[in-house]
Amino acid sequence: MGGKYKKHSSVDLLKKRLFNYTPIQDSHSFEYRLNSLVRAYRTMFLPYLRSRLTHELLRPLLCFLYTDLNCNLDCYYCYSRGKNIPGMTMQVAKDSVDWLEKKGCRVLAYMGGEPLVRKDFIIELTRYASRRGFFVYLPTNGVLLDEEFVEEIGKAGISAINLAVDAIEKHPGIPKYFKRIERQLEYLVEREHEYNYITFLNINITNDNVTDVKKLTEIAHQYGIPTDYHINEPPVVEYETYKHKEEGKWITENRLREVDELVDWLIEKNLEGYTMVNSVDHLKAMKRFVRHELQPWPCRAGLNSLIIRLDGSFAPCFELYGSKEDWGNIYGGPKFDPERLSMLKAQCTRHCLSTCNYQLAHYYQSILWALQWVMKHAYSSVLGVS
Repeated sequence: MGGKYKKHSSVDLLKKRLFNYTPIQDSHSFEYRLNSLVRAYRTMFLPYLRSRLTHELLRPLLCFLYTDLNCNLDCYYCYSRGKNIPGMTMQVAKDSVDWLEKKGCRVLAYMGGEPLVRKDFIIELTRYASRRGFFVYLPTNGVLLDEEFVEEIGKAGISAINLAVDAIEKHPGIPKYFKRIERQLEYLVEREHEYNYITFLNINITNDNVTDVKKLTEIAHQYGIPTDYHINEPPVVEYETYKHKEEGKWITENRLREVDELVDWLIEKNLEGYTMVNSVDHLKAMKRFVRHELQPWPCRAGLNSLIIRLDGSFAPCFELYGSKEDWGNIYGGPKFDPERLSMLKAQCTRHCLSTCNYQLAHYYQSILWALQWVMKHAYSSVLGVS
């Protein structure tokens, strides 16, 4: 391994242990766990309790802020790339944070495109939001990460960094692979204790990467970090700029058995104590989803989660980003009609298994489950909370 990145202590044994798992010692300190628990309590559980006591239609617990639609990679299943339009302005970004703060939301997740196409923008916005008590979540493909940025985003107060990686080596149409960002991951994990952020891997299950998903799961476990799984799904809204509709790596019938076996394996690992964002319920739903047998589920989009687009306008969820419907904006307020949302969800939830919104729906159902979600942010790699 070249460069200035230092190896994590468990990496030397990684390849030997990849298919012969030996439990590793948890390396997170009590202080790190306590800080993570307090932060999750303040930014997730308290807003959750307030949302249960209010009669407002929209009480966001989680907001996805689209800072850019441009990206440095071309993943065949992604329909965000190729729009070539200016990103969100800093004024709209800060106004969005201010609006969310007034609404009681304290979890802000950047979306794209690739947020790191404008690193200085992300650092400044993170500093602004974290100082106002937000849990700030940064997803990235990791290619543009460097040591200087990790230090600056850590100082700015980032709460979670989500590395999107779908394979070990490069696949056609899957440019997010582990060998490409291995050094970046090592450095992120090494600096967790200094800045108290969470690092985890975001893995998209496609038609071509079942074996890779297992390997990536074991790699994450060796690093002592969580994983977050998505099942590859085509866009709900048609996008003229999307060029890979016929080669998007959607799950085909001849791969159903392999996907079933993978999901069963993930459930087994979840129950063994591997730290996963996904609930067992969500993993089980993946098997129904790929067979087009998913029943409507109680999506909270437009109620407890929402999208803020580049111009400050709203959409209920990722899948409806391209909707022409007027859902309101940060300056004039929301226009989420409950009857309209219910009608949409009766149909669209049959064709959508959004990990973020499915988890929100799952944990929103009871106070005990909401507390379980908070505990995941501090103790799950020790307790094996599923």
